[in-house]
Amino acid sequence: MTSWNHTPDLPLTVNPLFERPFKPAAVVRWYVGSWLPVSINLGIVVLSFLCVWFLSPNLDDASSPGLWMLGILLRNTVIVTFLAWGLHWWFHSGQKQGLTGKYDPRPFPRSGRMFTGGSQLVDNVTWTLASAVPIWSAFEILIWVSLAQGWAPETTFADTPIWFVLVFLLIPIWESFYFYWIHRVLHSNVLYRFHALHHRNTDVGPWSGLSMHPVEHLLYFGTVLIHFVVPTHPVHVVCHLMYFALTAVITHTGFEGIWVRGRKRIHMGMFHHQMHHRFFECNYGSLEMPWDKFFGTFHDGTDDADNRMRDRLKGRSR
Repeated sequence: MTSWNHTPDLPLTVNPLFERPFKPAAVVRWYVGSWLPVSINLGIVVLSFLCVWFLSPNLDDASSPGLWMLGILLRNTVIVTFLAWGLHWWFHSGQKQGLTGKYDPRPFPRSGRMFTGGSQLVDNVTWTLASAVPIWSAFEILIWVSLAQGWAPETTFADTPIWFVLVFLLIPIWESFYFYWIHRVLHSNVLYRFHALHHRNTDVGPWSGLSMHPVEHLLYFGTVLIHFVVPTHPVHVVCHLMYFALTAVITHTGFEGIWVRGRKRIHMGMFHHQMHHRFFECNYGSLEMPWDKFFGTFHDGTDDADNRMRDRLKGRSR
């Protein structure tokens, strides 16, 4: 597709677990590569343990209001600010790799009346820090209190070691399921007026990932309410919310990854979702589960897929 500065290998493919003919080796590579030897998923799990050990209350403290609530808000603010500003500096303000690996050839950030303060960067930072982080933190506090009070089921590694580990592996799968469906709802006539704030970003940067209307943040971070149903540990709650928050920042860099000395060292971006920001009416989910393929909204990045999308939209408008 000539309108992009950079594209990954095309056509894009979904998780090979859902491809036919079935290829067991490809499935193993997909899941092992998502976690080992070093991955963003694994990094978030490690960060979650560090936060629970050093920057979180214990369940006794969480049973009553206190400064621990402010501590969670402060901790989440520092983490997202450090990550988003660092990635913004590397890719955009510092231009440490120029246009290498950048999907959209247009410069980021931009200016315009559609943005809060007339600046895309000001807009994105404002909605991230003023809405995303407080709502993320409020949901985390809610689950901490609920676990402490016995309102939500709790487990420990000693109680259920296999389930304890499995929860971490299930979080990305749950994210793929949950995100697709709330995203489709947000594109409905009733709720798109809220989601439109996020779609101001037709090209994206790290701060764009969490730049949403508060109504969308409530739906987005509402994913964590599943902990009222399944037994988990506080570290799972922290990891779950951090996964939703931090992967949004990481996958919205606008770049495929970090290049150093001519090689991609860390994979970050999602061309699949970058196309959604440009075209709006495709790729509502992720490549982990093939919901877009099931419902005819998958764009694999090729010109043929582009033509099929345009024909589909024309037919819908008649």
